[in-house]
This record gives sequence, C-alpha cells and structure tokens, in this order.
Amino acid sequence: MKYFLKLNVVSILYAVMVVVPIELMVNVYRISRVTNWEINTVITVLSLTIIGEVIAGTVLLSFLTKKWMGGRKGNYWTVILWVPYFILFAYIVANAFPITYEGDAPNPAVGLLIIGGMLAYPFNILVINYLSSPRDDKTMKAA
Repeated sequence: MKYFLKLNVVSILYAVMVVVPIELMVNVYRISRVTNWEINTVITVLSLTIIGEVIAGTVLLSFLTKKWMGGRKGNYWTVILWVPYFILFAYIVANAFPITYEGDAPNPAVGLLIIGGMLAYPFNILVINYLSSPRDDKTMKAA
C-alpha cells in the first residue's frame, strides 16, 4: 500500500510538472494584461520560469524515484498514471479561471507547442525512471 501511494504521489508531481508550464503558456496575454507588463517581458519571465521548473522538477522527480520507489519495474506505471491527474488539474484550473475576456485567448501556435510537449513528455518520464533505477554489475558489464 505504501508503494501504491508513493507511485500516485510521484504521478501527481509529474502531472503538476506539465500543468504549470502549459497554464503559463496559455495565459501569457492574461498575465500581461493583469500585471501591465509588455508581452516580451512576460514571455521572457515565463520562459525562464518554465526552464527552471523543468530542470528543478526533473532533478526532484529523479531523486524521489530513486529514494522512494527503488528499482521496481512498477515505476514505469508513472508513464501512464500522470495522464488522469493532468486531466483533473487542467480541468480544475480551466473551471477556476475561465477566459472571460476574448483578448486573453491563447495564440494558436501555443497549441502546437503543447502537442509537441505532450508527445515528448512520456519519454522524459521513461528516461527519469530508467536513470533512477539501480543497475546491477551484470548489466553494467554487458553495456
């Protein structure tokens, strides 16, 4: 049961690691309007925030996967389990902060970035799980 809870917590963190950058990208115009910053300033700040979040999240999740979950093959379930949490969090954010001003609608190109990121993200999770799992000497000698 402990492993199941740890698996779900790590999956929730994977989902949060995706929801935050997507919501920041989608709400660039809203952030610019609310803060009275220029669009270029908002894009620069959000880009740095997203890069920092991805690096810090990858390091944190790699550490948690290694420490909490050990080298179990069940760790690879996180490649699938983050998706329902992502849908839940995206739904909550969309309902909590609806776009009421049409000028805040995201640029269509953001959708292409989101699609590309969503297609590549499971491979990121696989790499984190693979690198966080301990390898025995037989595996290391064969490689």
